[in-house]
Amino acid sequence: MDATNVKNLDLSGMAVAMKGITKRFPSVIANDNVDFFVKKGEIHALVGENGAGKSTLMNQLYGLYTPDEGEIYINGERFIFKGPRDAIDAGIGMVHQHFMLVDNQTVSENVVLGSEPRRGPFNLFIDSGKSRKSVLELSKKYGLSVDVDAMIEDIPVGMQQRVEILKILYRGANILIFDEPTAVLTPQETGELFKILRVLKENGKTIIFITHKLNEVMAITDRVTVMRLGKVTGQVDTKDTNPRQLANMMVGREVLLRVEKEARKPGKTLLEVKNLHVKDNRKLDTVKNVSFSVREGEILGIAGVAGNGQTELIEAITGLRKAESGSITLMGKDLTNKSALDIRESGLTHIPEDRLKRGLISQYPVYYNLILGKHNDKPFASEGFIDMKEVKKFARYIVDTFDVRPKDIEILGGNLSGGNQQKVVVGRELSTIPIEPKVVAISQPTRGLDIGAIEFIHKTILNMRAKGIGILLVSMELDEIFSLSDRILVFYEGKIMGEVLPDEVNREEIGLMMAGHSKAEVVKERG
Repeated sequence: MDATNVKNLDLSGMAVAMKGITKRFPSVIANDNVDFFVKKGEIHALVGENGAGKSTLMNQLYGLYTPDEGEIYINGERFIFKGPRDAIDAGIGMVHQHFMLVDNQTVSENVVLGSEPRRGPFNLFIDSGKSRKSVLELSKKYGLSVDVDAMIEDIPVGMQQRVEILKILYRGANILIFDEPTAVLTPQETGELFKILRVLKENGKTIIFITHKLNEVMAITDRVTVMRLGKVTGQVDTKDTNPRQLANMMVGREVLLRVEKEARKPGKTLLEVKNLHVKDNRKLDTVKNVSFSVREGEILGIAGVAGNGQTELIEAITGLRKAESGSITLMGKDLTNKSALDIRESGLTHIPEDRLKRGLISQYPVYYNLILGKHNDKPFASEGFIDMKEVKKFARYIVDTFDVRPKDIEILGGNLSGGNQQKVVVGRELSTIPIEPKVVAISQPTRGLDIGAIEFIHKTILNMRAKGIGILLVSMELDEIFSLSDRILVFYEGKIMGEVLPDEVNREEIGLMMAGHSKAEVVKERG
């Protein structure tokens, strides 16, 4: 690592200065002469569409990539990072979107992993007591409440994120990079994270906040840098801007920030679920006597805090989990405990919440990922042989229609950004080729997507509704549930607490039902 004092460059008050950063990959220039400056002690948002170059820029700041051109300065000194260890030594830490924790170790063991305090002759032994004490002190100082003795696999996602933050604080980070930190959090967990970020700021930390959620930018940040197509399109103080201006800078055009939904009268019942019971992986009851229906041309939204049975419900409906009892029918055909392929071929498709585990094969190119589940059907296959000409023609159509970036159908699915992976899955499942689905079960359709992609996918969902397709929508985004749904079911501990219409309740009342209050109790409290 080379470190020299900066000359002829005013960097007073700057924690980070990245000048003229260019990073090229075989199919794209990810960063094109980017200048990025972050003041000491501020919360600085880095926003842009998926594929705009945000994560690539931060991966260079963290030492995962080396710039092809440009310079990086930390607190006024120039650094050339040859790997993450160099960045960590310079006081930089990064909390990735997908957590890097060891499930079968405790919280304290994960925090100190690789930097464990030692004891005994020649420091042969790990000092577990000192590790535990250090983590407790750190968590108390920054308000990061965790159970230091709990196994990672036994704690919720919000607490796992706190463990990731503690890991980088333990290693002395003063500049903290958060990559889409709320993508996997509930609204309640997001609120807790923001409290933590404010405490970190009060303790002199500098925070870089990568996000696509403009309401979060306005709520938590001091300044904003906007990127589009690998370049910076602007840098503004948060107090001097608004979501509409930021959206325009991100996308390069006016963006509808609210869903415009036409009134529709639902048709006949398509999907019917009766008295469904489902167990989770621990063999505990997680869906308890649930009944509902989805009709032609309607969107039935399911609201609830993560972990209350929504995942298991969708898995049972789509053939990924066995139902213990009850029935699932599609247009009168019994699909209970049928295979996922049988269910798909019956006209019920699925956009899974975990795109990496259920939606993609990371080592397959985009064009193969776009025909998964359709690969035996015409026009993609005939007499047991895949027609690559038709496959690639379809792939190019989906990549263009859903604006998947880069527009390279040969790239491996695992090499796409998270948001572009989601576009591939959504594009495949909402496509009417080779057959139009009758019902689509959608879990977290816009998780990790930018505002332009969210607008497009919302329009696509509404277009399918207009065609008479029934949609079962599970989302942690209450705004999404309210704006898209015709009816809303609220889940709590595997049960339906009530069915409501979007215009008859507010967020606070939905929140009460998500916490275990019945619809009757909420109505009574309203008076």
